[in-house]
Amino acid sequence: MDSDVEMNAASDEEVMDDEDYYDYDYCYSDAGDDGSGGGGDSEGELVAGDFDEGLEAEGTDEVVSRREQTFAVLSEEDISGRQEEDISKVSAVLSIKREEACVLLHHYKWNISKLSDEWFADEEKVRHTVGLLLNGNDRPRLRKLTCGICFEGYSSDMMSSAGCAHFYCHECWEGYISAAISGGPGCLSLRCPDPSCGSMVLQGMVNKLAKDEDKEKYARFLLRAYVEGSKKTKWCPAPDCTCAVEFLGDENYDVLCNCKFSFCWNCTEEAHRPVNCETVSKWILKNSAESENMNWILANSKPCPKCKRPIEKNQGCMHMTCTPPCKFEFCWLCLDAWSDHGERTGGFYACNRYESAKKEGVYDETEARRERAKNSLERYMHYYERWASNQTSRQKAQADLRKAEKEQLAKLTDIFGIPETQLKFIIEAWSQIIECRRVLKWTYAYGYYLDDKVKSEFFEYLQGYYFY
Repeated sequence: MDSDVEMNAASDEEVMDDEDYYDYDYCYSDAGDDGSGGGGDSEGELVAGDFDEGLEAEGTDEVVSRREQTFAVLSEEDISGRQEEDISKVSAVLSIKREEACVLLHHYKWNISKLSDEWFADEEKVRHTVGLLLNGNDRPRLRKLTCGICFEGYSSDMMSSAGCAHFYCHECWEGYISAAISGGPGCLSLRCPDPSCGSMVLQGMVNKLAKDEDKEKYARFLLRAYVEGSKKTKWCPAPDCTCAVEFLGDENYDVLCNCKFSFCWNCTEEAHRPVNCETVSKWILKNSAESENMNWILANSKPCPKCKRPIEKNQGCMHMTCTPPCKFEFCWLCLDAWSDHGERTGGFYACNRYESAKKEGVYDETEARRERAKNSLERYMHYYERWASNQTSRQKAQADLRKAEKEQLAKLTDIFGIPETQLKFIIEAWSQIIECRRVLKWTYAYGYYLDDKVKSEFFEYLQGYYFY
């Protein structure tokens, strides 16, 4: 576990009003017309006083109660059950087959109301758009048919069509369906292989002709499409998590999946209150971009005068030798050939030519650019290192929480004879530490984009107060 100081700090936190905690306006005030604060983020500016209150803790029971009212976690079984209900409902109302209802719902992104309105307004148009033939073609009575793909002759019972007049052998159908499923969710809108035909390949045909592996993939694509087509349901973005979250509220809040991963409902990034989504997006992009690498190169290296390769000087004299195959020797200060240097120019640790040129302002622009890059890099590293440090501490606390749940509570029960239900406060304390580390982590992203000097100073004071 972490130090007793952190544990005590977590337990000493005051309980904040639950309504304030989840009130979006509580965390953000209206941004000024000048766009100052938070780097001009349009979603609003964090008020220092609100932030101070926002770091206060809340009762665990109240959080769970509030979360149960605003969102629900759905397992794959729950999602599949809801999907089947919608399919059965549409099938009964429109008097069509289950697989046809499935295709229609997928086309209309599982919006039953919109599907019903357009179907009863113009059924023929909807069928044509989706590729559902009103009357499918019967199987020809010929003993042998020629496959339109491999052009081999087969008996009629070895040939199938997508309800149209284009028959293909089962082996070609299997390859065609398999290739489409390998291509991704687009297989849910698979049409007849004939380019001039738009007849839809239904799930029944996939189940009849595809391999077992492809059938499972197709069913999974269909299940995922049900969630992705909903405006109120999203998949949990945590790795290997198969749950989805249905949001029942009207605003964008953090939600907590059964896998213990908390994420922002609006942008699906890791939960990042009190920082808005725009700031988080900019921060993540900056961390992954090459801009800071270029700043480091500009601030800490100089290009070889001959081959222009960046060279870093971390110790030693001013005599530099470029790496092979260039091997050009030059002065680190003035970048002229080393053959023109010697005792008369200042020796190995100084350069009179550079000093004279510097006094005349020859290097002013270059040095100013290098200094700006250095300052920018140092400022970024200041915030990034603390952001990353809190992330590491949070991950450590999460690991300690898992260990406490699996091992340490049982040991304490055995040693002291205390029921695990009475040791719940330990889990709550670790959970609070994890939450505090999360909030602290994102304050550094917020602080990086905070332009107002007065607010920045007060904000850094609050950061230091809660960090230590």
